[in-house]
Amino acid sequence: MGPKTLNPTPSTVINIKPNQPAESTPQAPAPASAGQETAELICLHVGCGPPGQEHLHEAFRGPSWKELRLDIDPNAQPEIVGSITDLSMLQTASVDAIWSSHNLEHLESWEVPQALAEFHRVLRPGGLFLSTMPDLQAVCKLVAEDRLEDVAYQSQAGPICPIDILFGHRPQIQAGRTAMAHRTGFTAKTLKQHMDNAGFTNGQFWTQDLDLWALMSR
Repeated sequence: MGPKTLNPTPSTVINIKPNQPAESTPQAPAPASAGQETAELICLHVGCGPPGQEHLHEAFRGPSWKELRLDIDPNAQPEIVGSITDLSMLQTASVDAIWSSHNLEHLESWEVPQALAEFHRVLRPGGLFLSTMPDLQAVCKLVAEDRLEDVAYQSQAGPICPIDILFGHRPQIQAGRTAMAHRTGFTAKTLKQHMDNAGFTNGQFWTQDLDLWALMSR
């Protein structure tokens, strides 16, 4: 299958390969006319973690994009400290894209509609919402094979087992980072339902390894 293409605005196109999302890149906006400056596109990076381009999806690392970092943890040194359930510090229709990597599963189930509504509000018309989170169907296959505490993969934080994917990374929670606990989860079907209810359109959903991905448009 070829790249999935979504044309959210006249100025940018992002190609997402369903099986290789990390290789996705945007096409640069058309050059500005003489004497005219090119508008900078803003990507709101929620749950950004510590500074570093490696945390930002490659689709938003181009010269046309400016990263706006938000995290609930002030130690991550974000531009904005806050929760994804309340983006009242941002104006409506003020960002061109949102990148969310493994954030929604940290919310209570009833907070998910709040967060998605806020994402939809702050995106400009035609803006992109790219997100990834645990694929519960894939994880549950490992659990059904009695591999609950077997190492599924290695991460920068250390070995990750299915039990960590389901409930949150145990060493970090034990160290007092209770916000790292997982309080809800998704399948492609339930995620689509949430996205539809929030008003997102042009939904594209796929899985890779143990992750579920979604690319939406406002």
